[in-house]
Amino acid sequence: MSPDLNRRRLVLAGGAWLLVGRAAAAMRLEPTPAQTAGPFYPSEPPLEDDNDLTHVRGASGVAQGRITDLGGRLLDRNGQPIQAARIEIWQCDATGRYHHLEDRGGRIDPNFQGFGRTVTDPAGRYRFRTIRPVPYPGRTPHIHFAVFSEGQRPFTTQLYIRDEPRNTGDFVFESVPAEQRALVLADFFSAQRDSAELAARFDLILDVTPRG
Repeated sequence: MSPDLNRRRLVLAGGAWLLVGRAAAAMRLEPTPAQTAGPFYPSEPPLEDDNDLTHVRGASGVAQGRITDLGGRLLDRNGQPIQAARIEIWQCDATGRYHHLEDRGGRIDPNFQGFGRTVTDPAGRYRFRTIRPVPYPGRTPHIHFAVFSEGQRPFTTQLYIRDEPRNTGDFVFESVPAEQRALVLADFFSAQRDSAELAARFDLILDVTPRG
């Protein structure tokens, strides 16, 4: 076989692998945009930190607001689950107040936990019981997320309600490039499930950095 023919085959094979590599890269999931943790992340770990924000230990009441079953999966860009990662959420209560010493506005809802955490299962799944987020002075409704995964830097973002009119003009939401905003939106839909009025799904995609 002539050297020229061998060379052509090598070039064609190399081009085919390049196309496969580009196709695989194109199929990778778009990572969730990072956002600020904001000023009201707990200054010290709260006593109540489970995944049900609608009940406070020792109290018989239920949080004000529309109870929501919030869940999803934590995945890497290849769609593989990230297990045993700690996910935390925090948000203001139905009166628009964070349970934080620095937030002095509004009456506090004593039956809302304000902060919760859970750990992803082998399929990367997580679940919280919380309320549909409400507006905070100067902000559209949102829920803060933080992810702590072994070997990775902590990741923070915010979840917003799809088709919420207040999103327009919210300076934090609009800091996300327009083509990526769908990645921080979720539908809050009617779903009578385990005494929750609403349900929402929010998958988090991390751009995992390989450990050296």
